[in-house]
Amino acid sequence: MKLLSYRGRSEKELEERLIKKGISRTEAFSAIEYLKHAGLIDDKSLAKTLKREALTTKMLSRNGARRFMMNRGIPVDIADMVFSETDDTDIDNAARFAEKKFRVLKNYPPETAKRRLYGLLSRRGYSSDTIMTVFRKINFTKED
Repeated sequence: MKLLSYRGRSEKELEERLIKKGISRTEAFSAIEYLKHAGLIDDKSLAKTLKREALTTKMLSRNGARRFMMNRGIPVDIADMVFSETDDTDIDNAARFAEKKFRVLKNYPPETAKRRLYGLLSRRGYSSDTIMTVFRKINFTKED
């Protein structure tokens, strides 16, 4: 219960933590089943929360958000189900992130700013097509 009080956890995360603390697999499994039945663990609702956090707060791409969820122990089928429910927001997220970062990068030469912004966006999981679409909207010329 203490592990769940800090933040939401997936079944896999909770199982790993319980085993790490020295609890046997069978005891961990029965505890997880009890918590699922009580409604304290729900991978689907956690996946929806993680998706919202990844897309709005972290400004990740759909692929980046999916990776973020998988790292937190959400099964592939649940991650796919959560992302099948919505439309594509990659360009909007990439544009918001690029505008935010470009405020700092506009002091650099245009080629340096483009290179750094491209790297930032690609590390967040955006495709090169999405990045180039966003770049067409940004004025990289230095304004004095």
